[in-house]
Amino acid sequence: MEQFYSIQGEGFYAGRAAVFIRLGGCDVGCVWCDVKESWNAEDHPFTSTEDIITFVKESGTDFVVITGGEPAMYDLTLLTQLLHDNNIEIAMETSGVYPIIGDIDWVCFSPKKFKAPHNDTYAMADELKVIVFHKSDLEWAEGHAQKLNKDCKLYLQPEWSKKEEMTNLIVDYVKQNPKWRISLQTHKYINVP
Repeated sequence: MEQFYSIQGEGFYAGRAAVFIRLGGCDVGCVWCDVKESWNAEDHPFTSTEDIITFVKESGTDFVVITGGEPAMYDLTLLTQLLHDNNIEIAMETSGVYPIIGDIDWVCFSPKKFKAPHNDTYAMADELKVIVFHKSDLEWAEGHAQKLNKDCKLYLQPEWSKKEEMTNLIVDYVKQNPKWRISLQTHKYINVP
């Protein structure tokens, strides 16, 4: 769908410069999705892998985030191989509903209630990021956390349109459950894409 150079605003790598490679296509259908225009892959022109690699190299960064849509809908073997050949570290943000095909260095697993994740995602996840839209999402997050490896980082992130209501709830929850951390969409606060 697009590629752009910005700052990772969320989760473990918040604040790090990154090229975002946003792939079109998603069938998860999150009601709060802030990139719904990514859902239909056919709405976006094809971009060659070579053009993506050139863009990444010209940016000067050593880090990319493959996102969507839902990037795990695709075989990313070639793209990830070429990125690694150029000493680029790769993170992926996925709902986990499809098996991940490609060599990803960091998997941010953000499950959604609308479609169940693939079981393999739990073992591959380096970071669990649960969007908190309702207080019941905290218990739902704990259910996912129990299935992860012990080194996986755990994040709770308020859904943007409910940030005023959910942030205080999350702060209190993290204070009572310090295995969790808070993720904020800092890119929206500082107004970068």
